[in-house]
Amino acid sequence: MKNALFKTLAGLALGALVAAQPALAQNKPLKVGVTAGPHAQIMEVVKGEAAKQGLDIQIIEFTDYVQPNAALAAGDLDLNSYQHQPYLDNANADRGYKLVSVGKTVIFPIGIYSKKVKSLDELKDGARVAIPNDPTNGGRALLLLQAQGLIKLDPGAGLRATPIDVVENPRKLRFIELDAAQLPRSLADVDAAAVNTNFALEAGLNPKQDAIAQESPDSPYANVLVVREQDKDRPEVRKLVEIYHTQPVKDFIAQKYQDAVVAAW
Repeated sequence: MKNALFKTLAGLALGALVAAQPALAQNKPLKVGVTAGPHAQIMEVVKGEAAKQGLDIQIIEFTDYVQPNAALAAGDLDLNSYQHQPYLDNANADRGYKLVSVGKTVIFPIGIYSKKVKSLDELKDGARVAIPNDPTNGGRALLLLQAQGLIKLDPGAGLRATPIDVVENPRKLRFIELDAAQLPRSLADVDAAAVNTNFALEAGLNPKQDAIAQESPDSPYANVLVVREQDKDRPEVRKLVEIYHTQPVKDFIAQKYQDAVVAAW
């Protein structure tokens, strides 16, 4: 009787210990939000590598920059992969999210594109230049135009510069602020547009061949994997980050995008 009781108690204790250990194998897949294009394509490779290690990933695509963070904060996603750190910082400040980055992914150097001119020098006075309407990417586009000598920004504006921070504009460029995903389609209506590389590639633009100006790849805009603050230590999240940073994923990025997208780790 004592032996049977001991075995029963030991079995219960072992069961409790196993239940207390977070396991990689989940009843539900890890839901990862991405934007269409490179982020989705790279995550498909990560998904394949993760499956080899028993980690099930469900990829959910979005067509804008707002909903992936809203869905993550609401608990509809476990993680997202589409934004750089300055954008995340701005979203947390503006919307009260408690989202944190858990690893770097890739850098997409933003570029200036045009169907009307072949160089920025050809832009006429009063030219219409479209830029992203979100604070961080809009500022990024303006900083690129400043680096090209077209405008000068208030030094205090930093990464969050907006058109009102332009203090010198000798060509009187007119800035048209649009949703980042809409910028490739605006090229027929404006003289030039600053387009994030993921949306440029999705629209069939080749950043190396088609951009008339491009951001330096050593910019502070490395993209990141993001989770809710309380989930940053989940073992399956840590495992996904490890898998993202493996050589097969890095090789895919290098071969697929030919330096238009650069691994940030």
